Amino acid sequence: MFSILKPFIFSLDPETAHDLAINSLKFNVLPKNIFQVKNEDLLETDLFNEKLPNPIGLAAGFDKSAEVYNSLFKLGYGFVEVGTITPKRQLGNPKPRIFRLEKDQALINRLGFNNHGSEIVSKRISENLPIGYLGINVGPNKDTIKKEEDYYICLSRLASLAGYLTINISSPNTEGLRDFHDQRELEKLLIGINKIKKEKNIFKPVAVKLSPDINNSEISKIIELIIKYKIDGIIVSNTTDGNRENLSDLQKDEKGGLSGQPLQNLSTSLIKKFYKDTKGKIQIIGVGGVDSGQSAFDKISAGANAVQLYTGMVYKGPGVVREMKKELISIIKKENLKNISEAVGINAWPP
Repeated sequence: MFSILKPFIFSLDPETAHDLAINSLKFNVLPKNIFQVKNEDLLETDLFNEKLPNPIGLAAGFDKSAEVYNSLFKLGYGFVEVGTITPKRQLGNPKPRIFRLEKDQALINRLGFNNHGSEIVSKRISENLPIGYLGINVGPNKDTIKKEEDYYICLSRLASLAGYLTINISSPNTEGLRDFHDQRELEKLLIGINKIKKEKNIFKPVAVKLSPDINNSEISKIIELIIKYKIDGIIVSNTTDGNRENLSDLQKDEKGGLSGQPLQNLSTSLIKKFYKDTKGKIQIIGVGGVDSGQSAFDKISAGANAVQLYTGMVYKGPGVVREMKKELISIIKKENLKNISEAVGINAWPP
């Protein structure tokens, strides 16, 4: 069906097509098990001590204001992450702000955390409880001076409704956000997060979403702080604002974060680095160029406990998860593994 509709969808402006997808999913008419596959029990795994039907999640950025997460669970995702949610409603950057790089199977976006705000999202989720494991991704409003305060507001307001929370410090589209990769700034933020968790009796897992544009020195310092302050996991990685040299599409120089296939190898190598340097002690969600069972397996075998996609669904449609699950099961059987969890990190140390 998607292959028939794709020419029409791709004739639309990318943001118009996205809004059409969100509005279609609001009807929530899909049967719950329509995208299940045979032997799916081989894909059952754990993330933050929560049992998941499979390790394939939808990344933040699609359901920005938590409007259609239950419809997305019905597409077969093992977990769904909504957001990025900011304390106050935010319109984001001027349009156009999403660009398809079809020749490269990629997107560039400079959306700027457009969302309905934490109060509306909190009310929405409380009135429509998730049928699966829901992550809530949070970040600061563009005009906030003390950006760390916005994370604390969102944690306080949304934690009770989340399966886990993601601290987004890595979008290239909010000025100053990546400053939190600096050791001093990150430590201050993590101290504040732990303080809020203690004050508000928040026991939900917290993950930090990282940039792919970091060096080995920064990685070492980030790992040190993640372990020191007992953060539950990391998401590797967000979009990149570089890595345009080998792209073919005419829109490759648009300002914004690049996602999709061009990010695949970079994010996988970073996952491997984090897995090895933490000795597998930190949960990792792998993101970047995931659009097939093989690309998911590559990230899991590099050290990811689970994976997420977004751009892959743009190009391959809502059935991509079902196809990925079938391919993953085939790979598991070929590798003589009993379960996908046995694959975590098996290729982190190549022979």
